Amino acid sequence: MSRIGNKLIEIPSGVSVAIEGNVAKVSGPKGTLEVIINRGITVHIEENIIKLTRESEVKQIKQNHGTTRSNLNNAIIGVHEGFKKVLQMKGIGFKASLKGENIVLFAGFSHTVEIAPNLGAKIEVNLVNNQTEITVSGIDKQAVGQTAARIREVRPPEPYLGKGIRYKGERVVLKEGKRATSAGAK
Repeated sequence: MSRIGNKLIEIPSGVSVAIEGNVAKVSGPKGTLEVIINRGITVHIEENIIKLTRESEVKQIKQNHGTTRSNLNNAIIGVHEGFKKVLQMKGIGFKASLKGENIVLFAGFSHTVEIAPNLGAKIEVNLVNNQTEITVSGIDKQAVGQTAARIREVRPPEPYLGKGIRYKGERVVLKEGKRATSAGAK
């Protein structure tokens, strides 16, 4: 039984959903997205409520039920509100700048790292409290998350000083250094 797949999706005002074959076209104030409806899943639209049902109890169709519902719900949220991830760079000399749509990272290496955003994502750079904040936004949740993960992957936060690129609000557990532990051993 798919609990996620059985949940109803409410369509907000200003958003329209049209089913054409196995593709759902979702349009809203921020843009348009297409979601593929997996085989064996039926979409029922009544007024401003969407309900997804499965045609049989085959294992693969049951697995696709919740995934299809989540993808459709994310598309509706994306075209209505959009998605946003904020990253922070912490460390001496760590900074970022934009080069067209791409981001150029100075992350403590002898070279710079340039990353292009995924299709459907946009990158912005701000300087806040001597820390560089990178904002990745867009209507496609997967593209926003993947772009943010690729930026963080360049220099994840290290456990001793906490330097690196982290999500805003991410808690990094710091370890004690060797000096602190060896002093008590003598």
